[in-house]
Amino acid sequence: MSENTNNGQAEPQKGAAAEAHQEEVSYHAVEKDGKITAIWEMRGRKHVRTIDPRSAEGRHLLGHTDNQETAHSAQA
Repeated sequence: MSENTNNGQAEPQKGAAAEAHQEEVSYHAVEKDGKITAIWEMRGRKHVRTIDPRSAEGRHLLGHTDNQETAHSAQA
C-alpha cells in the first residue's frame, strides 16, 4: 500500500517562494548636486552593496558607453 503524505512540507516551500519573490533585486541611483554618486543594490528592503557609477558595472547599469560613436548615434 502506497500513501502520499507531505508531512507539512508543502507549506514551507510555498512560503519560501513567496519570500524570494518579495526580495527581488533592484538598483537605486543615489544623487547629490545633480550627479549620481552611487548605485545601491537592494534585495527587498535590504541594502546588499554599493556600486561605483564610474565602474564598468555602474556604467552598464546606467546605460552609459565609452564608445563615442555609439553614444553619438544613440543621441541622434
